[in-house]
Amino acid sequence: MSQNETASEPAPTPANGVSAEFISHLTSSQRQLYAFILSLVRHTADADDVLQETNLVMWRKWADFTPGTNFDAWSFSIARFQVMAHRKRQQRSRLHFDDELVDLLASEAATAYETPDPRRRALSDCLRKLGSEQRRLIARRYEPGGSVIDMATEQGRSPKAVSEALRRIRKTLMTCIETTLAREASP
Repeated sequence: MSQNETASEPAPTPANGVSAEFISHLTSSQRQLYAFILSLVRHTADADDVLQETNLVMWRKWADFTPGTNFDAWSFSIARFQVMAHRKRQQRSRLHFDDELVDLLASEAATAYETPDPRRRALSDCLRKLGSEQRRLIARRYEPGGSVIDMATEQGRSPKAVSEALRRIRKTLMTCIETTLAREASP
C-alpha cells in the first residue's frame, strides 16, 4: 500500500465508476505522460514511480474529469503535482529543482504535447467507426482484469474465438489508421 493510499479506499473498478472511456484515454496517453514525467524527474525509476502514482490519482479522480475537455491537460496537471510530491519525498538527494523551475519545465513540456499526435487522433476516429459490439469488445479487453479467458467465459465463446475477434478488430483499426494517415499526408 503506498503512502497516499488508505485502507478505507476501495480499489478502482468499472463497478465503482471507471468507464471504458477512462481506460481508453489512460492507455492512449501513457507514452506521452511518461515522457512528460521523465522530462521533469530525469531518472527512469523515478518516472516509473511517479507515473504509477499519477495513474492511481487519475483513476480515483476520474469522476472529477469533465467529458469533452482535454484529457492530456488534465493528466499532465495531475502528473505535475505528483512530480512535486515526489520531489518533496526526495528532499535529501543532492540535486533537486525548486517548485518554480518544475512549474516552468512542466508548462513547456505540456505545451510541446498540446499538438495532437496524428496516430492518436486517427485511432480515436477509427475507434468511432467500429460497430458498438466491436468497441465494447476492445474496451473490455483493455480494462483492468480484461483477460481473453474472462471475456470468453462471459460471452459463452471459446478463448480462441475471442482472440480471433480481437485480432480482426485490431487489424481493422491498423488499416484504418494507416489509411487515415496516408490520406492526411497526401497533398
